[in-house]
Amino acid sequence: MPIKIPDNLPATGILQHENIFVMPENQAFHQDIRPLRIVILNLMPTKITTETQLLRLLGNSPLQLEVSLLHLQSHTPKNTPSSHLEMFYQTFDEIKHQRFDGLIITGAPIEHLEYEQVDYWEELTQIMQWKTTHVTSTMHICWGAQAGLYFHYGIQKYPLPEKISGIYDHQVTKHNTELLRGFDDLFAIPHSRYTDIRREDIEKITDLEILSESDEAGVAIIANPDSKQVFITGHLEYDLLTLKDEYIRDTKKGISIALPKNYFPENNPDRQPFHTWKAHANLLFSNWLNYYVYQQTPYELDKNETPIR
Repeated sequence: MPIKIPDNLPATGILQHENIFVMPENQAFHQDIRPLRIVILNLMPTKITTETQLLRLLGNSPLQLEVSLLHLQSHTPKNTPSSHLEMFYQTFDEIKHQRFDGLIITGAPIEHLEYEQVDYWEELTQIMQWKTTHVTSTMHICWGAQAGLYFHYGIQKYPLPEKISGIYDHQVTKHNTELLRGFDDLFAIPHSRYTDIRREDIEKITDLEILSESDEAGVAIIANPDSKQVFITGHLEYDLLTLKDEYIRDTKKGISIALPKNYFPENNPDRQPFHTWKAHANLLFSNWLNYYVYQQTPYELDKNETPIR
């Protein structure tokens, strides 16, 4: 089934070229079906790139989706045209009276700041509180995962001696979970961050389960047993060359940074990397949409008055 997004969103043409089934708004309007309502809170500075990455994965699902894009009123992005935000994005005030089947909270390159120092922290916490009663299931990514674990459970982040950047092998640590159904025992996830969360802090919270981790990159996928909160410390949504672009960006800024690990063949940045995480990225998003959103959400969203933990 298709993903329903605005016809003139930049991602639309890219996804159609990649043979992702994108349905025009006019066609979707005439279909007698309730699509899943997904909202993306995009905190990344390169919003157009991030929305395309996420829509690519959401669009590979057999379910019909209606996607809304959300940005924060308390922060002015520097790398996204204001015209793009005005045309395609909404604010929290505009959607807070609505209910959604799923929410995705992206990462943000602000790990060096304490949470309370982030200029939009107050607004973000309002959204994270709102989602417990207005969203069936939420996927938190990278810094969004760390922020969610801190807000909901008080779990701290810790600075790393050097940036974790690269492609890392991960093991499934909890088998027979629907989120990782169909996963290989060993699979790759891209990581790009300066801070970490610790296994021992997560294990103190009885409402959380560690589903996957890496010997090198640490805890990777965490969820609570009722499937309402999913936390992913890596970036399965990344494109093939995202880590390369970040490496070039940082070196141009004069930042001393190592090559992304396990990424460039023979550690040669002139060689094309291999896309080793695409299949599991698609599977993770498909599983989340099917088992944690579609199978759990009520047909009539407005009648769901049960608080979501």
